[in-house]
Amino acid sequence: MDVTSNSGSTEKAPDNKPDFSQELLSQVAALPSLPGVYRYFDAEGQVLYVGKANHLKKRVSSYFQKSHDGTRIGHMVSKISRMETTVVRSEAEALLLENNLIKTLKPRYNILFRDDKSYPYLKITGAKTAAPDSLGHPSPKSISRVVYYRGAVDKQHEYFGPYPSVWAVREAIQLLQKVFRLRTCEDTVFKNRTRPCLLHQIKRCSGPCVGLISEQDYQQDVKNACELLSGRTQAVMKSLEKRMMTHADALEFEAAADIRNQINALSKVLHQQSVDSVDDRDVDILAVMVQAGKACVNLAMVRGGRHLGDSPYFPTHVEGAQPVEVLEAFISQHYLEIAAPPTLITSHAVDKSLIRALGDQMGIKLHVIHQPREQRKSWLEMAQQNASIKLGRLLAEEGSQQARTRALVDALDLAPEDMDNFLIECFDISHTAGEATQASCVVFHHHQMQSALYRRYNIDGITPGDDYAAMRQVLTRRYSKLAEAVRAGEARFPDLVLIDGGKGQISMAKSVFESLELDISRLVGVEKGDGRKVGLEELVFADGRSKLTLAQDSAALMLVAQIRDEAHRFAITGMRAKRAKVRTGSSSLEDIAGVGPRKRAKLLQRFGGVRGVADASVQDLCTVEGISLSLAQAIYAALH
Repeated sequence: MDVTSNSGSTEKAPDNKPDFSQELLSQVAALPSLPGVYRYFDAEGQVLYVGKANHLKKRVSSYFQKSHDGTRIGHMVSKISRMETTVVRSEAEALLLENNLIKTLKPRYNILFRDDKSYPYLKITGAKTAAPDSLGHPSPKSISRVVYYRGAVDKQHEYFGPYPSVWAVREAIQLLQKVFRLRTCEDTVFKNRTRPCLLHQIKRCSGPCVGLISEQDYQQDVKNACELLSGRTQAVMKSLEKRMMTHADALEFEAAADIRNQINALSKVLHQQSVDSVDDRDVDILAVMVQAGKACVNLAMVRGGRHLGDSPYFPTHVEGAQPVEVLEAFISQHYLEIAAPPTLITSHAVDKSLIRALGDQMGIKLHVIHQPREQRKSWLEMAQQNASIKLGRLLAEEGSQQARTRALVDALDLAPEDMDNFLIECFDISHTAGEATQASCVVFHHHQMQSALYRRYNIDGITPGDDYAAMRQVLTRRYSKLAEAVRAGEARFPDLVLIDGGKGQISMAKSVFESLELDISRLVGVEKGDGRKVGLEELVFADGRSKLTLAQDSAALMLVAQIRDEAHRFAITGMRAKRAKVRTGSSSLEDIAGVGPRKRAKLLQRFGGVRGVADASVQDLCTVEGISLSLAQAIYAALH
């Protein structure tokens, strides 16, 4: 892999078009005609855009030779000050490197999708030959189990999916329980059963734990379940019919009736699922909608011939982007994390080179259908409708939040430079009778809570239960360094600072702000109203203005309550975690080498809990059966 770095300056020509230096243009002209990845930077060194190309010279030159006036790309090009390129061996390598850089650098002008969580799978554990126990129970390893699963897949078990949601997996498991009565219990439960469980009584399990079905018949049900999940429904039906006739010929009418019931249940399920009327086994349907600077990609999944539902994805940095750009960004980013099925159905025609590179990377041949027919067309129309509905819901929710922000700004008579950039921080103190005092700081920005910016502060060195001293400490720690950075022009101060408290807390906060030479007009307390009832809160101002009481249905009060409640929740969860840690010791018994389940149980029983174990001396610990002097010393050291 060959890496080159190019730099140049960007200046504005009189006609408002970028006028690049001759040095930069010469470096662009010298680029090789090879696949690679390019990165653009602005004058401050911030990455603007990451792109890939099968022909670096041709692709990069187009940015500097063509006119992009008034477009999203035009804004990006006008800011280019430096460029870096990386030459790779293939288009597939370029695709992989591009997306790794996009996720790492998060460029301003790339369409970004959130990192995908691991998708859920349906897992059927592999049956292994194992002898029954002394009571004659079959081994759990010899009886396959169906279970919901997330994580890496292996070759020891059967995995079906990925599924678009937990609900889809649960539905599939219920289908297998209803038709094939496969077990779902944990191995420890299975191993210790002496009689059938409730699931057997309601005909959702065949009772292999107590031998109510032979291992051979049970494994045949497992095989049929795998066939069904793979989309081979006709083969399953024929297998069940053959088994039913075999039992009938042998005059085993009860067994034949059970299989007949399986056939009826399976027929009913297949009849109810009207969308499963084509032979496609694994297909993804992708529909994109772009509106008002927002976008939604709706991904619907078909696995084993069954439509499993859909999931919406909302990217960022989509201002001015066309639907096909959003769709291609989703395909390139999503399917490097999640294996793509052989067939993709898309709402817009996508670049064939992208599909080819993705297929090369995955080692399969991908088929993309842009204008499907018959059932596939119905699937795409469903996905498009859902994308439209979910995007509309997002815009409505964001519109509501923007209205709340605007209402609060108006109510407090503020004048922010940019309403969309309005920044609020809110503080709360939490403790239990002075124990485990913690302060929380939550952040509201861009019309929504920003959980990644939340902070907790451990409060020490104060009189237990002194909320005023706790508030003084957290505000001083939060804003002392920030005040210096703001004065140096290196940081931004919040437009509004909310304190969960009334006149006393605001007085304390005001003194901190004055000592740090901060604007006290931005400091507002949220005081509980008459009877401390929700909806009767009053706003207390540090600059001497009269209290402000907002109507219960006020959008401004709703926003204040939302932020205050979030600060309260965040403080309480932190306090409870800290309190639990204090009460149980800084280390747990599970972390101590040599203390297994039996010794741990004896210690807890002897001393009445972890706190009692922590209070015990080395000599006391030695009185417990199985605890040697060296182990007692190790336990004492770990808990102190």
